[in-house]
Formats: sequence, C-alpha cells, structure tokens
Amino acid sequence: MDNRAEVREFLMTRRARVTPEAAGLSAGPNRRVAGLRRSEVAALAGVSVEYYAKLERGSIAGASASVLDAISRALQLDDTERAHLLDLARAADGIPTSGRPRRRASTPGAPRPSLQWALSSITDAVAFVRDPRQNLLATNELGRAFYAPVIGGGGRTPNLARFQFLDPASRDFYPDWDLFARMCVAIMRAEAGRDPHDKELQDLVGELSTRSELFRTLWAAHDVRTHGAGTKRFQHPVVGELTLAYEELAITAEPGNVLLVYTAEPGSPTEERLRLLASWSAEVLKPERVLPQSRDGAAAGPS
Repeated sequence: MDNRAEVREFLMTRRARVTPEAAGLSAGPNRRVAGLRRSEVAALAGVSVEYYAKLERGSIAGASASVLDAISRALQLDDTERAHLLDLARAADGIPTSGRPRRRASTPGAPRPSLQWALSSITDAVAFVRDPRQNLLATNELGRAFYAPVIGGGGRTPNLARFQFLDPASRDFYPDWDLFARMCVAIMRAEAGRDPHDKELQDLVGELSTRSELFRTLWAAHDVRTHGAGTKRFQHPVVGELTLAYEELAITAEPGNVLLVYTAEPGSPTEERLRLLASWSAEVLKPERVLPQSRDGAAAGPS
C-alpha cells in the first residue's frame, strides 16, 4: 500500500466531511470546497497552512503526537479514526503499528486445541474466531450451524468479506446488507492501517476491488471502524430471523485474531430459535473439531 496516498486520501476525505458550521466557523459566500478549507483546518489545529498542506500531501513522517492529536480534534475524528491516523504515521516512520507484532501471512490451519476446547465449551451462543483478513478460522458447534451459508462445503477457508461481496446468498443472510457491507470494509480499512505490509490482506482487497464495484467505492471512502459490541440482525435459512448481541474479544496469544460471541436476549424469540438451530445442528451436521472448508469463492461479511 502507498502510505503517502493513504494519508492524503484519508485526510482529504475527513476534511470534506466537516462543515464550517460543525467546526464553529462561518461558511461565508462563494465557498468552492466541500467541508473545510486547508487553511481552516490549520487554524483549528494551531499549525501553519504550509505544514498542514505538507501533511495532507502525505508527508506525515516525523509528525509529533501532539500535532496529530491537534489535527484529529480539528477534523473531529472519532477514537478509531484517530488511531488509524496514528497507525499511518507510525507506518511512515517505519514503526510497527498499534503495538502488534508483524506476522507473515500464512494459510489458516487447524486452531490450537485449547482454543477449540474453549470454543466448544460455549454451548448456548454462537462463538467463532476471525483473523484480520476476515477469515473464519474456528467455530463452536452452534457457530458451524449459524454460519452454514458462509462455510458451505469444500474449497478455500471461509472468508466473511468474500461472502459479503461475492456470494448472492449474503443478501438473504444479512437483512441489513448495506450496513454490513460498510462495516466490513471499514474494519478491513482499519486493519490495513495497522499492518500495511500484510500481503494476504492486500491481495484480498485487490481481489474484491476487481470483482465488486461497491467494494471499490466503499474502500475509496477511507472509513474505518472497530467492531467492539452491538446488535445485528440475520436471516438464517433454517430458523429465520435472529437478532443477536455481539461482543468482540482480543486473543492475546494470537495478535490480530479475535473471538466473537453472539448471544440472544434471555426469553426472546431469538433465544428459542437458537435452541432450534442447536437441535438442527445436532441432528444434521456431523460434529467436527476443526472448521470445515468453504465452497470456492464463498465467504464473508462483517462479523
């Protein structure tokens, strides 16, 4: 990835998003730019116009944390966006980003036995492990049943982004498909900022950019986000609509990989449908400790 281009486009898209009114400025007549002018960002951040222009051209190497914080405040960046800007600055300085060790891309294999045991011990919720490249690495039994449309049978490792953008079945599985698509790309953008040398992630971005016009458009928006916690809706082909709360937990033994757990509100229709899904899984799906491979080309969406 071209760090200078990443910095330039990220700052320009953030500047275009902030209106003068939101920044406490007067718009004035004959305004020709969307959002703030460079001079307005510089004034709000307390730096010279020349220096801010240099940053926005992508020359961010050597910028101090205090300057980047001031730019973040001027552009009204949220916590994830600020972290992304700092990641881009660290990459420009040649510093490993976000404290995460740089890892070689490798073909996903069987999960560590103790990790699979931990997943299997979760019986009333959907639990799975996802890597920074949106690969679905391991699940518990209920997770296998839940993600049956993604996993399919045979082929490459299930990938949530490929499923989201390349498999028509994702339109049925995700009732809020457009929202999921934006989330998926924004999460991938943040990961790319943390490790711009991740070739497997770069290859995935290239593949999706080639095959999906919408992915290209969303990638160009430079939006970033973290997953964290929240609620999502799904339409499962076996049990119907599910509204699930999710929590994302970092796996410290495997930097970059996360454990996600989807749970249903106690006493809700979704809780009953999850029980039905578990019964269906026990009857129809052969129990396996290792996640089965997906069908070719299938995979993905936000997790």
